Amino acid sequence: MVSTLTDDKRAAIAEKLADMKAIQNLLISIEQQFLEKSDEREIEERLNKMLEDDQKNLGIIETVITQYGIQAEPKPAITEMVEKTQQIMSSSDLTMYEKAVQHELLKHGQVMSGLVVHKAAQIVGADVEAAITPLNTVNFENRAHQEQLKGILEVFGTRQLTGQDPDRGVWARVQDAMAAVTGIFGSGVTQASDKSDMNIQDVIRMDHQKVNILIAEIEGSDDPKKIEEYFGQMYMDLSVHSEAEEQIVYPAVRSFYGDENTQELYDEQAQLKTVLSEMKSYDPTSSEFKSKLQQVKEMVGDHTRQEESTMFAAIRNNCSTEQQEQMATQFKEAKQQLQTQMSKESAAA
Repeated sequence: MVSTLTDDKRAAIAEKLADMKAIQNLLISIEQQFLEKSDEREIEERLNKMLEDDQKNLGIIETVITQYGIQAEPKPAITEMVEKTQQIMSSSDLTMYEKAVQHELLKHGQVMSGLVVHKAAQIVGADVEAAITPLNTVNFENRAHQEQLKGILEVFGTRQLTGQDPDRGVWARVQDAMAAVTGIFGSGVTQASDKSDMNIQDVIRMDHQKVNILIAEIEGSDDPKKIEEYFGQMYMDLSVHSEAEEQIVYPAVRSFYGDENTQELYDEQAQLKTVLSEMKSYDPTSSEFKSKLQQVKEMVGDHTRQEESTMFAAIRNNCSTEQQEQMATQFKEAKQQLQTQMSKESAAA
């Protein structure tokens, strides 16, 4: 019998992503506090841009978690650290220089967490790499923020020790350092990954790409444990994806996509759920399992072709840009709720 429980490595990555989300919220809170106390236009402008980036990057991290497919809670130690840091940053015990030092350290930790997640993804599977690709934007922007914070530290530190500002060349040096950090490659990755306002077609297409990768990973493996890991993720992803579509997308498109076409999508997903449930009873190395996998592959292929051609065209022709983006938001929220529910059920099992 094939397992559908979450693999330990995937669960560990999910927890690290939850940690990153908690830290991202902390970074935003600190920057808002800095802006309340800022009295210099140059620093205020840089902090405003940093805050804008970090608010956008919080949305990217949330999207990555949803596409990754496993909702988790941050480690208790991280939650405690966030609470203590918020208290320290809100107090008058530290100078602005000392608070900025702590903020730069948090930025560094966030960069390293993003890089570690990428390295772990290379070990765990291609589907994980695909899901976390947007983290490139977060990583590169956090590195650029570190260079900006070094400039802010120069200003705050010099003022603290002398009561005067450093030479004005500090911001030119910061700009040079930022250019060296990001470079042409970094800029390209940022532009390619910066999809903070995806429409429903973008989000569904990402789900389709991920399940195709998982099917390929199952087909390419002879290791029963790896097959169980891949199948467990595929089972969760397809279950959540289909349920979220049935809650959000299909009711929204029925009026202009047609009763017959929409019902066909419902029926296809019902058949797919049946086959997936049957696969759980087979040994992952058995011919029956492989036969069912081929059936799933064909069903997913037919289903995605219909959605990405006729349904997507109907959405483009009948929904405004705002409506398409709103549907994407509702779809992701539904997925998050379903993933959380599945995580709780797995933990209780």
